[in-house]
Amino acid sequence: MAAPHPAAGCQTFLAFDYGLKRTGVASGNILTRTASPQATIAAEGVARFPIIQARLKEWQPDALVVGIPFHPDGASHDNTVRAQKFARQLRGRFGLKVFEVDERYSTTEALASGARDADAASACIILEQFLRSLPHE
Repeated sequence: MAAPHPAAGCQTFLAFDYGLKRTGVASGNILTRTASPQATIAAEGVARFPIIQARLKEWQPDALVVGIPFHPDGASHDNTVRAQKFARQLRGRFGLKVFEVDERYSTTEALASGARDADAASACIILEQFLRSLPHE
């Protein structure tokens, strides 16, 4: 018998497209496997955490998803390390499961779709990619 997926039992998620100055946010659930853009967080460093805490209180997600950027060839870069650190900080501060998703082309895809808020649209793409990867129960 296969081990349950690490997200087993999680129904609702908040996803983040981490950036130094702006962090895109999306909410979604496993039932519809879709994501909705939320207001982008325009804050840097630790200033973003009180805003995130308010969002967590509002949405009560079961888990969080963070997009981790890589170069097209899969190599990491400065923002890869920053996004992974952000994921660890979320885990440590809020005690929720945090899933990391390869978000190599999410911003390009968001811009190509003509999104008004590319950060929130990227967070939606990241979350929907994650939701599609979950096994159907």
